[in-house]
Amino acid sequence: MILIILASGRGSRLGALTKNKPKCLIKIYKNKTLIDYISENFKFFEKVIVVTGYKSEILKKKLKFNNIKFTYNKNYSTTNMVESLMLVKSKIEQNDIIVLYSDIFFDQNILKLLIKKKNNVFPLNINWLKSWKKRYKLLSGIKKDAENIIVSKKIIKNIGGRILRRLPKLQYMGILKITNSTFLKMHKFYKELNNKKINMTEFINLIIKKKLANFNYMTTNKFWYEVDNIQDLKILRKEIKILS
Repeated sequence: MILIILASGRGSRLGALTKNKPKCLIKIYKNKTLIDYISENFKFFEKVIVVTGYKSEILKKKLKFNNIKFTYNKNYSTTNMVESLMLVKSKIEQNDIIVLYSDIFFDQNILKLLIKKKNNVFPLNINWLKSWKKRYKLLSGIKKDAENIIVSKKIIKNIGGRILRRLPKLQYMGILKITNSTFLKMHKFYKELNNKKINMTEFINLIIKKKLANFNYMTTNKFWYEVDNIQDLKILRKEIKILS
């Protein structure tokens, strides 16, 4: 099993905090960064591939592990995470992968459970709304930023897009398990699609609609939080103190 960390973006909404370093190098608690917490999971994988972009050399100097490899997304400023993911094709060989966004803080047990899964699996959070109510004072803010998800019989039927009415009970976490055969189908489709600005959930949704692959899901109530802006960072720091 290979862990893929998507860490090419700048995180411009964090302003001066990411002027000289990638978002995942922001300190969140007791001098530890997001990538410090994520790296605690490296020991569970035979190989870790980090896709870098913005301030890549700084991140490479930070991560000194025997099982780590780097891939550089030279077009990080004009592409999205899907492009970063597709760049790892030559490095994963015949292995299944777990894909992880670099701007999230989460309970490590989520990955431990995901490693045991055999199919394409999305862990979906059932307690997401509790923390998101702290991020947004208005319901409209939550609806604008959250991912709409429709599931049936343990299969994801639709992901991404606007939330028009009720909030979904589950939320995508920026973590997913993909089998090698599915990744190859995704890579081929991405090349044919020729849209380097497509976002991850929109891309996955197209895969689902075209019936190129099925994506199972597992639910979790374990802690998960994403950092998009300074307000998110302040809330996360308070949450970690409570968890500690």
